[in-house]
Amino acid sequence: MVASLRLPSLTSLLFPATTRYPATLRRTLSLRNRPASGFATASNSTASPETKSSEVDRLRSDRAVTPRSQDFNAWYLDVIASAELADYGPVRGTMVIRPYGYAIWEAIQEYLNVKFKETGHSNMYFPQLIPYSFIEKEASHVEGFSPELALVTVGGGKELEEKLVVRPTSETIVNHMFTQWIHSYRDLPLMINQWANVTRWEMRTKPFIRTLEFLWQEGHTAHATLEEAEKEAKQMIEIYTRFAFEQTAIPVIPGRKSKLETFAGADITYTIEAMMGDRKALQAGTSHNLGQNFSRAFGTQFADENGERQHVWQTSWAVSTRFVGGIIMTHGDDAGLMLPPKIAPIQVVIVPIWKKDTEKTGVLSAASSVKEALQSAGVRVKLDDTDQRTAGWKFNFWEMKGVPLRIEIGPRDVSSNSVVVSRRDIPGKAGKVFGISMEVSTLVAYVKEKLDEIQSSLLEKAVSFRDSNIVDVNSYDELKDAISSGKWARGPWSASDADEQRQKKLQSLPSPTEEGPLTIGVSIGRICGTLSCCCYW
Repeated sequence: MVASLRLPSLTSLLFPATTRYPATLRRTLSLRNRPASGFATASNSTASPETKSSEVDRLRSDRAVTPRSQDFNAWYLDVIASAELADYGPVRGTMVIRPYGYAIWEAIQEYLNVKFKETGHSNMYFPQLIPYSFIEKEASHVEGFSPELALVTVGGGKELEEKLVVRPTSETIVNHMFTQWIHSYRDLPLMINQWANVTRWEMRTKPFIRTLEFLWQEGHTAHATLEEAEKEAKQMIEIYTRFAFEQTAIPVIPGRKSKLETFAGADITYTIEAMMGDRKALQAGTSHNLGQNFSRAFGTQFADENGERQHVWQTSWAVSTRFVGGIIMTHGDDAGLMLPPKIAPIQVVIVPIWKKDTEKTGVLSAASSVKEALQSAGVRVKLDDTDQRTAGWKFNFWEMKGVPLRIEIGPRDVSSNSVVVSRRDIPGKAGKVFGISMEVSTLVAYVKEKLDEIQSSLLEKAVSFRDSNIVDVNSYDELKDAISSGKWARGPWSASDADEQRQKKLQSLPSPTEEGPLTIGVSIGRICGTLSCCCYW
């Protein structure tokens, strides 16, 4: 029987039915922010040429993976290189996503596309170039994004009359179009999503986690009432939460950002935060209730049922290729990548083994039959029948790429009509089972059962790691002690901006070569938390 964890709804987390807390006493969660040495990579203008070169060399090297406990950042780059997930682009701070890395992103797209359409959203596309005047219309928006904007000032060899912004996010251009499409309450709700690339001029980058250009989906909706917009914002963060738990086996904590950490131009920002293998926090997705901030700036109005003009209420929400980095850092080990089966591009790899040419034909024939049977049953399977590498090399290679199950077939297995099955999540002999029948129904049932077990096991392990690194605190000194020991801290917080600013000053963001904690505010309904705007964001 496969064990499973029950995932609470966001509504129950935000508004527990039986719990009541005074407005001034809220529960908080402080997350650790500790950039590792060498965290700044190719796009960091403050890094020395030697540092930049070594980072690029590491990402392109074919050497053994650095142990995770020795240097988490080096381990992360080694895994990306050895698992062939990505490489650095020619422009500082950009990355080339290789086929295997992109296949993980495609799996994310496939799941979320279904969920978005089930909840009434339609896909479309907006231009990448946005007039700078659009960005200026919403004051807090331009203030929040100005340091990250990439501007186009010349086109066709001529100076442009108005500079253009390379899309950092699309709230402004979306509102420009919504204003033309929305006239009456009959046009609402308007709910769209786009899969696109965005550009933000980051100074400190890390493949998948923080790059100048990255891929994401961004949803945008317009509603007739505040209540509808709030319901939408919560619905989308709950979809992200379930995706994280059920598909990627990452036990995120959903919550509400503090006022100081709310998205530029939003009234409320909901977030999902995940604990990585080094206990840093990863902001893995956000959903914003934009209120009427953008609709007032752009004049996006509709005629209500009484014929009166009203400004629409809006939301926006997104997850990005950062999730790929989150999967690596949550589940990976010293052997490399470890992928949850539901998100793995290859769920099963078949490695045929032979020594003599007389054995080759029978072994390959059996391996092909096994592949066909599993593929017909909907399993994503790869047959590695190349003869340029040894079986041992193949074992290590596919373990590095995080394939959940490996099937080994040799001459003796062909004779006994059986296979050997090894689990990626259980190293060595403990994870290897001999004598599994090749009979189609038996093998297919066994493989699917083991894939389910691996999915559940990875989630349970991640939940245990997360919970064992969260400490309940009741004083500021206990908070500091918890963070100093590398833990997340949960305790009372009044949710005041002044307290948050004080905390940031005392634990200011360190330079790329220093270490130190940072906490910021995120409330989780009546049970509130501060979630770190850590180095992964």
